[in-house]
Amino acid sequence: MTHIEARTLYGTLNLLLLRTLEGGELHGLDIRRRIAELAGDALKIEEGALYPALHRLERDGLVESAWGVSERKRRAKFYRLTVKGRRRLKREMASWKEHVRAVARVVLGPGEAL
Repeated sequence: MTHIEARTLYGTLNLLLLRTLEGGELHGLDIRRRIAELAGDALKIEEGALYPALHRLERDGLVESAWGVSERKRRAKFYRLTVKGRRRLKREMASWKEHVRAVARVVLGPGEAL
């Protein structure tokens, strides 16, 4: 299995986080696990990228957080989307889909499919 390098994720990390939180409130470790699970373990988000991104999203009002207790009975910060975050996710999803279609047209060429 090929792992996608962190530099490839640049520019999509916020989208991955917002989309993952769309399903409900999660703490950081669960966010990492969920992304890896959904990507068939092809995406590994490092803590050094995850938490600064979550803090930026929180600063920008796209997510909010609250301290709680994890399933392992440890104190953890749980993140959830705000209304503003849901609106941003919708816009980012539309933009990302168009980007993927455009790149696929160039990379794959006429008549090829993903």
